[in-house]
Amino acid sequence: MEEKKEIHKAEKLLYFYRIRFREEGQEFTAASPVADLKKKDVVMVRGEFGLEPATVICIAPACRECECERKASYEIARRAADDECNRYANVPGEEKTAFTTCKNLIARHGLQMRLVRVERFFNGSKMIFYFTADKRVDFRALVKDLVQEFRTRVEMRQVGVRHETKMLGGLGTCGRELCCSGHMKKFDSVSIKMAKEQDLPLNPSKISGVCNRLLCCLTYEFETYKRERKGMPRPGKTLKIDGQRYQVRRQNPLQRSLQVVNEEGELHVLQAEEWKNAEVLRPEKQKKKEKKQDP
Repeated sequence: MEEKKEIHKAEKLLYFYRIRFREEGQEFTAASPVADLKKKDVVMVRGEFGLEPATVICIAPACRECECERKASYEIARRAADDECNRYANVPGEEKTAFTTCKNLIARHGLQMRLVRVERFFNGSKMIFYFTADKRVDFRALVKDLVQEFRTRVEMRQVGVRHETKMLGGLGTCGRELCCSGHMKKFDSVSIKMAKEQDLPLNPSKISGVCNRLLCCLTYEFETYKRERKGMPRPGKTLKIDGQRYQVRRQNPLQRSLQVVNEEGELHVLQAEEWKNAEVLRPEKQKKKEKKQDP
């Protein structure tokens, strides 16, 4: 019985690699039964439309058996054959040619649209042309010309400025690769409330990305700031500690501290152990105490 379990476990043993379908595309984690794949090896990956070639970037950290399906975005079926490698090497050139051809046709038809990217399926069954436009565009004549030119199915897909930036890539204000083109799988909604919650300057140039939309990274720490602020006295509240009153000016959620001003106008920083046991004076109670103190 133990030998059978060991054999069964060996059959399920998977290795994990980081792969990329295009030279400047996004990286993904893929599981494979092949143990000796190396950098720049071309492999065939099971995708939505059948087997698609991809390039191995590096070995990815392994995970526990129960987490394999969650962490691996794709499954590597096998190494690519020589003819498949040759066809895969020609795809970027074919996409570049299709991009130039489509761009010339757009100008000939006088269409108000901007071509962003062209993707050609490995099996040649379909080509997708991504574009941006300020309004709806009638591209039926353009599609007819493209079908006649490339003799395959053609799909025109309009994208927004965020998806355009994801496809083109670039560097953010932090100096690193854009999150959308580097690792993000989908776009989460971003609001100005997230910037306010994190005490960021509400200057559009400071909190906007290359796409002129709010930075996607505003969502990363929003929940942490929101959670840490719970239970902390808000700015404007008055605290009483050892008979001394302090007015809260600012919260520092990550340090769990408060920036306060005492009755003499002096600035202080209260740590969590100091303000947690403080008495928070209500406006009514505070006014009554002030009236009692008046002569």
